[in-house]
Amino acid sequence: MADITASAVKSLREKTGAGMMECKAALTEANGDEAQAIEILRVKGKTGAEKKAGRVTAEGAVGSYIHMGGKVGVLVEVNCESDFVSRGEEFQQLVKDVAMHIAASDPRFVRREEVPATELDKEREILMEQLKNDPKNANKPEDVLNKIIEGRLNKFYEDNVLLDQPFVKDPSKTIGELVTEKVASIKENISVRRFARFKMGEGIEKKQDDFAAEVASMVG
Repeated sequence: MADITASAVKSLREKTGAGMMECKAALTEANGDEAQAIEILRVKGKTGAEKKAGRVTAEGAVGSYIHMGGKVGVLVEVNCESDFVSRGEEFQQLVKDVAMHIAASDPRFVRREEVPATELDKEREILMEQLKNDPKNANKPEDVLNKIIEGRLNKFYEDNVLLDQPFVKDPSKTIGELVTEKVASIKENISVRRFARFKMGEGIEKKQDDFAAEVASMVG
């Protein structure tokens, strides 16, 4: 059995907001593995984030981030429970970090629930075709292939859903986990509500000059 140190308990408490005894028990059950201990606390509904999840977030801030000399811009709304917290340095830094991440990683949705069912069905179809075209899967039953597909959908979520994406400043955690840490630290429910990302020239059909044809016409 792993030796559970006070610093390990303190670290887990800061990340989850759970009580000291609950953190120690979870670490003991997880044999000192912090990631597993977090999952144990979540399953038991003991994290500060879980306890605060249902509380209304009507305050917050709209943050912005401009990148590449004005080539990419982001607006993001992050909500919290009180105006006092929304003006605090830690919350404001979170808003800035999320806006910067969106500029860098280009998510399409905030959370999984926002992904249209039709798009998920199409992704499943593509993944099924890929699996069936692989000779290694020739004798695998359809239910096994469907389980593989559901696993591979995690990559789709990671590419497209903000809360599932690895945080660009610390890829060891997702944006969702970053928000959960801040909920535990700030002691208020926090949620990313919406965002808009703008890329200069996006959607504009640019004129493609045919240099060879232009030279030919000048010579002719």
